[in-house]
Amino acid sequence: MRFIKETDVDFLAMRRYGFVISGALILAGLISLLLQGGPKLSIDFEGGTLVQIRFLEEADIGKIRSALESLNLGKSDIQTFGTPNEILIRLQKGQETEALTNDLRQALITVMPGETPDFRRMETVGPKIGAELSGKAFLAIVSAIIGILIYISIRFEFKFAIGAIAALVHDVVITLGIFSIMDYEISLAIIAAFLTIVGYSLNDTIVVFDRVRENLKRLKNEAQTTIFNRSINESLSRTVITSLTTFVVVFTLWLAGGEVIRYFAFAMMVGVIVGTYSSVFVASPVVVLWSSRFSASKPK
Repeated sequence: MRFIKETDVDFLAMRRYGFVISGALILAGLISLLLQGGPKLSIDFEGGTLVQIRFLEEADIGKIRSALESLNLGKSDIQTFGTPNEILIRLQKGQETEALTNDLRQALITVMPGETPDFRRMETVGPKIGAELSGKAFLAIVSAIIGILIYISIRFEFKFAIGAIAALVHDVVITLGIFSIMDYEISLAIIAAFLTIVGYSLNDTIVVFDRVRENLKRLKNEAQTTIFNRSINESLSRTVITSLTTFVVVFTLWLAGGEVIRYFAFAMMVGVIVGTYSSVFVASPVVVLWSSRFSASKPK
């Protein structure tokens, strides 16, 4: 089924606008990361203790902070989690779970008489484990990109691999920058979302490159820009349908999936939009620019 009929859009003529938009988004994200001293990492990477508590009525953040200060637990971060009567407490230092539960329950009952705090979740991650997870997460992303570089170089040509890698790095950097601007934490679930975005964006790019390879054989006398434009237009219907259906699913997860999965779904929404955009306005233009620059230097 073709959702979009025959089109003849000169996408490569608009590549300068695409580079400007991408550059602006990347620059905004990098400035945000520099101002914040890097991405905001969850306890998965930094270590510490996470406590989720449900109250009968709307939680009073001020009283909860007073209870934590009375226990001398160090720096803490308190925020609501889904509903006003449910909160999430992040402590920088790892604590003994059972002792912390008892002490915190007594402190909360003291400052909030009549309340019965229900401890829904408590997780503790040591700093050593957090550092190991950070290293493994970074290694996973780098390994995926290197593997993709080798795979596309073998299946297509090296210049196609350069375009695909440029698009993947573009997608991850922009998504990371948006998370920094929104002040969202980077957790293991978000790293999983980044890897999913890499796979999704690559799949979209490969579809376009497959059509380019077919047209390069069939239209040998045409200019490269013409071939790439025709290939993008021919695969446009498939790209729009795939992206739209994926976006509807992750948007539904973001809207109704609850707090636990909301940030993962948000990362996927950004990734679907940026990944679709990059397969058209980043991957293909980079291949054309790379080919024209280095092919021109070779003797005929």
